[in-house]
Amino acid sequence: MKKAVFTFICVLIFANANVFAQTKMGEVLPIPAPNRAPITEMDWRKVTPPERFVVKPPKGAPNVVIVLMDQTGYSDPSTMGGGVNTPAFERVAKNGLLFTNFHVNALCSPSRVALLTGRNSHQNHMAGVTGTNTSYPGDDGIRPPTINSIGYMLQSWGYCTGYFGKCNEVPDNEVNVSGPFTRWPTRTGFDKFYGYLAGEQSLFHPSLYDGTTPIGTSTDPNYHFNTDLTNKSLEWIRATRSLTPDRPFMIYYAQSASHPPHTPPIDWLKRDSYKGKFDQGWDKYREEVLARQIKLGIVPAGTKLAKNPETVQEWESLTPQAKKVLAREMEVYATLTEHADYEVGRLMDGLEEMGELDNTLFIYIFGDNGSSVVGDLNGTFVEWSGLNGAPEDIPYLASRLDEYGGPNSYPNYAVGWAMAGGTPCTLGITFAHGGGNIAGMALQWPKGIKAKGEKRTQYTHLIDVVPTILEAVGIPEPKTVNGIAQLPMQGSSMSYLFEDGKAKERHTVQYNETAGNRSIYQDGWIAATIHSALWEPELRTQDFNKDKWELYNMREDFGLANDLAAKNPKKLEELKALFIKEALKNNVFPLDDRRAERLNAKVAGRPDIMDGRKTLTIYPGMPGLTENSFISTKQTSYTIDAKIEVPKGGANGVIFSQAGMFGGWSFYVLNGKPKFTYNWLARESYSIESTETLPEGKVSLGFDFAYDGGPLNSGGTGTIFINGKKVGQGRIGKTMGSLYSLAAETADIGKDSYSPVTKDYDPWNNSFTGKIEKVTFNLK
Repeated sequence: MKKAVFTFICVLIFANANVFAQTKMGEVLPIPAPNRAPITEMDWRKVTPPERFVVKPPKGAPNVVIVLMDQTGYSDPSTMGGGVNTPAFERVAKNGLLFTNFHVNALCSPSRVALLTGRNSHQNHMAGVTGTNTSYPGDDGIRPPTINSIGYMLQSWGYCTGYFGKCNEVPDNEVNVSGPFTRWPTRTGFDKFYGYLAGEQSLFHPSLYDGTTPIGTSTDPNYHFNTDLTNKSLEWIRATRSLTPDRPFMIYYAQSASHPPHTPPIDWLKRDSYKGKFDQGWDKYREEVLARQIKLGIVPAGTKLAKNPETVQEWESLTPQAKKVLAREMEVYATLTEHADYEVGRLMDGLEEMGELDNTLFIYIFGDNGSSVVGDLNGTFVEWSGLNGAPEDIPYLASRLDEYGGPNSYPNYAVGWAMAGGTPCTLGITFAHGGGNIAGMALQWPKGIKAKGEKRTQYTHLIDVVPTILEAVGIPEPKTVNGIAQLPMQGSSMSYLFEDGKAKERHTVQYNETAGNRSIYQDGWIAATIHSALWEPELRTQDFNKDKWELYNMREDFGLANDLAAKNPKKLEELKALFIKEALKNNVFPLDDRRAERLNAKVAGRPDIMDGRKTLTIYPGMPGLTENSFISTKQTSYTIDAKIEVPKGGANGVIFSQAGMFGGWSFYVLNGKPKFTYNWLARESYSIESTETLPEGKVSLGFDFAYDGGPLNSGGTGTIFINGKKVGQGRIGKTMGSLYSLAAETADIGKDSYSPVTKDYDPWNNSFTGKIEKVTFNLK
């Protein structure tokens, strides 16, 4: 009987082994341990111990570094002919290859999921940015288990994996203490995460996470996130080299620059390195950039400039005051971008000092979705202004020009500069062609690539990065992960171009779609349509079938200046049909052209943990509540009821606050008296103060806001109560109508985290000095 059982077990084992033998090692993840016959000897002294099974990458496998810049334009870097000094980008290009025809998606989150998985954005269920997701399959923000990240793939092969910087890939309803955390970086293949989960952050007061733990802002007055990002990245790499030098590392370094806010370090801003360098304006600047691009061989000789949309101002039509303001906006942007590139240089220097740079595949992508057009036609001092229906005019911007780019601003530049960033094309973020889906990319690998200082002009795309890494490391694309069949990668490895600049292009078809704007590329041709331009109040059409399509031959017209739709209607129809085919294959439909409506979770159709809630109680130990994890105090009447205990001698500090110095409110105690301050877009501040001091002992402290109703940003009357007695009342003239800051700032009990709402208390040391039992909010 025992012999029969033993024989049966062996048959099962070897049958299973035969199944795995039919697959290449690494096509099934995690890599299974080899099957061994059961040990029948009871005494360990008589058994030779088997070799311990440890998964190791192929011998000589390189380290991998992916650097992704944020919301920069194709032609911004000096390496690409632009006016921003980028020595680190140039360094990579000179030591390796510069890809001048590299493409991205037209929005942040879609680009990032494509980069990390090798699959298109809609396959990743990420048509838009997190915080605007819907319930449609291609846009629910939930990456399916049929797709896994490069972090998980390399981690499964024994790599140390780190993710530093911006992660705008986690559904907003999951960014809270309840999670789930399954879609956070440390649960999707990365051993280490240090950064933020929002689309953007203050660079002086960011709300950051280490793993899944929220951490406070540094109290260093010279703190800047981009410097911190490099420091933390190098610290982690050094630690892994110290402890496990035999294991290669992979690091994803996702810069915050040059996404708004355009706020470089104070000492860099004071240098004024770019003063006067953009006084010629964006029209003349585009001509200068194109001339340099042709000279550098970035674009072919004879390339023409695409014409800007008619709704973008011509520089010479502007007033002297407007020119002064707008030139300064670009000076500040250029300073931030150069500093970010400097930090990439520091990262490379650190790797070189460790002796790791030569065997590192270093991929530097200078932009994720084209230049920002969110700053509207004038630019902004506080970016949230336009999104709250309160745009800033030139006189207002001029009045705050001395502060522009500093820690008291949250700025973005004008649309005209975004158009210039796409030279020789036009357009920027959210546009599916031209400047909206192209970026410069350089890579080096001294031990693996002999070619140096060469350019590659073949069409390549973000989804080609993961296949390139897998081939460089020498491991296969996984076909099964955790028992689930994987969706085949859509990208093509770029390694065929490492040594052969004349090789035939392999990435021959690529669609792009964002907010109804769409394009399709095939063998040098591109067809595209503009359905929506964010700075224009209305959509171009209300019917997708009536959108006007354009047609370009990129191999003869790299700047997309000569629309051939009328001359070659047959080709256009052929490409439009191809777009439909690719859209169906990639989960693109339905197209969704809604704008601000998608900020409302209920309207958009995504989960909202506050849906239907009229009351919410917050307790101590509930840190960092993002705007989507907290009851909405916008455009409504509400009450705040705080149960507190005041010690002998009195108390001071923040009872509760939401958001920060660019819009928000705080309920706090100053000199023993309760006070409520509302900060409207850093433009106007309203305060209501109690006439009485808080008594010692247990206190019921209340605040009642009676909303006026009416148009966006309407105000109301605020009243403070101590133990039910009215002790203060006043007007709040304006309130935030649409949003405070998405996930960039938080609501906090017992303190004002990150940037402060008011100057009444210390930015860092403002915690309530008494005890808080709970704070309850009720919507009326």
